[in-house]
Amino acid sequence: MSLRPLSLLLLLLSSCAAVAADDTAAVLSRAKAASGGAAWDAVATLAGQGEMKAAGLSGTTETREDLRDGRSVARYSLGLFKGANGYDGKQAWSQDPGGEVALQDAPEARQRARTAAWLSQRAYWFPARGAAVLAAPAAREDGGRSYQVIRAEPAGGEPVELWFARDSGLLERTVTGLTAQDRVVTTLGDWREAEGLRLPFHVVVDSGVESANRVEIRYASLTAGATVDPAEYAPPQTTGGAHITDAGGITRIPFRLVRDHIHIQAEVDGKPVKMLVDTGGVNILLPAAVQRLGLKSEGQLSARGVGEQSAQVALGRAGLLRLGGVVFEKPLFYIIDFGRIPDVEGEDFDGVIGYELFQRFGVTIDYAAREMILATREKFTAPAGATAVPFTLAERIPLVEGRIDGKPARISVDTGSGGALDLHSPFVAKHGLKQHYAPRFEQISGWGVGGPMRSWPVRLGELELGGFALPAVAATLYTGDKGAFASPTVDANLGGRVLGRFTVAFDYAAKIMYLAPNASYAEPFRSDRSGLMLLRDGSALKAFEVLAEGPAAAAGLKSGDRITAIGGEPVAARSLSDWRDLLARGEPGSRVAIGYERAGKPATATLVLRELLPPVPKR
Repeated sequence: MSLRPLSLLLLLLSSCAAVAADDTAAVLSRAKAASGGAAWDAVATLAGQGEMKAAGLSGTTETREDLRDGRSVARYSLGLFKGANGYDGKQAWSQDPGGEVALQDAPEARQRARTAAWLSQRAYWFPARGAAVLAAPAAREDGGRSYQVIRAEPAGGEPVELWFARDSGLLERTVTGLTAQDRVVTTLGDWREAEGLRLPFHVVVDSGVESANRVEIRYASLTAGATVDPAEYAPPQTTGGAHITDAGGITRIPFRLVRDHIHIQAEVDGKPVKMLVDTGGVNILLPAAVQRLGLKSEGQLSARGVGEQSAQVALGRAGLLRLGGVVFEKPLFYIIDFGRIPDVEGEDFDGVIGYELFQRFGVTIDYAAREMILATREKFTAPAGATAVPFTLAERIPLVEGRIDGKPARISVDTGSGGALDLHSPFVAKHGLKQHYAPRFEQISGWGVGGPMRSWPVRLGELELGGFALPAVAATLYTGDKGAFASPTVDANLGGRVLGRFTVAFDYAAKIMYLAPNASYAEPFRSDRSGLMLLRDGSALKAFEVLAEGPAAAAGLKSGDRITAIGGEPVAARSLSDWRDLLARGEPGSRVAIGYERAGKPATATLVLRELLPPVPKR
């Protein structure tokens, strides 16, 4: 799951340029004259203070830009939602409301930061500050207004559109983002005179897709100044109380593996909670858990996961979170309704433990022993015989380099995924993978924030990662255009079905993941052989989807049937995760008796398991 950070603030108070064609130069020259002319030549920094609205909350913000080198910083305080973000001249950073600080070093994060810096530099008037390729102005109409729009590509940055109003000549809008779901529109208005400059005192940053993440600022003051100490823009230290109570600086936490998800026991304010562990997530509580724990919520954000819809998010703070010997003081939780995910999981849980844990401690996940080992940075050691795999961070998600059937791929590492490998739609389209692997059907292959995800199951030839080569991986091809798996900046998502073959350790301080094969390493990758997607339905299971022409459909089962027995056993005798394993591990040709109810009437059927994935294609 990903939450759009308020790093959108870095696009404030910006213009664009670098002189190209004469008409482009004329538009930019007019913009400079309209907003202060030669007065800009002596401006080194620009600082602002004002009121901010975001996430359904109101509060204050302070911003500063260095026009000479593009460094910037923005700090905000919105009730529970307090944080900061900036650019120190080399990389972007963000400080989450929980106090965690992340250095954003993934290539796309560097591109965004470079473009934001180029805008802060006003490099359109001062081309020596930053090179860019500019297109000729294009005429646009929007909202009854006429604009001249220049598309700029700053060196090392992402493209940005600059919308100059025909009537005033001022830059009233910038647009960034490679895809519709990443599109960010910054609108500049309420232009006023300040110290010989004409500046926008009203700024709105809107993602468009998730309007709950809209940021609005009304400045009370904007002040031009001299160059300041570079430390002003440096990332701060992580704040917030979190420590390991065990004297040795190491604590061990047993876990259960459910659908290849890590389930642990924890406590919030002394009350027991069941939590999933997710490298791709943040600390989350479900609404029912918030109510049971007696916590208050405030604000409203939007979250996006593998599903095609966004989900509403609120914020809440507890007094204490305890995981084994780890204690978080006054932890902040995002509050999200996970919809039917507990029914997909087959059991209830209360929330997620995510980035906040991984950022603060060394984390080792021993899948074979079903144990998670947490250590202070001083006490952390890599698993014996492990291979080091460097990663970068995209927001909060670790990204590693690998190869999928010989094709280089950027892969996100996600303990919150119960799959093996999900290939993103841009990567699938770029390499013609649907044609290459020739999948036989599309089905629901995952369920996350935003609902179900439909993909094409296939079997890869080989996944290469950190020097390891895993053959015949059961993977999925996503071909949709919505949700996290439609992102063009990541090629695939690696889940628990692969990670579970290793002892995996994460050192976020050094940005290294360690992999040490365990006894499951060489086991074949199995996939469902029934064509039957099951959800929890009270004391029984529900056939949520029956694959057309699959074994379950051939046996006469239909979507909506209530499954009461499998193989002669009542479904209550095993967990949903166990039943799924049974239907994946059964030998092709095996006959499985199914007891079910349809319209309240009991019936039986016999399905014959068979391999549903196409064979590995020749390379």
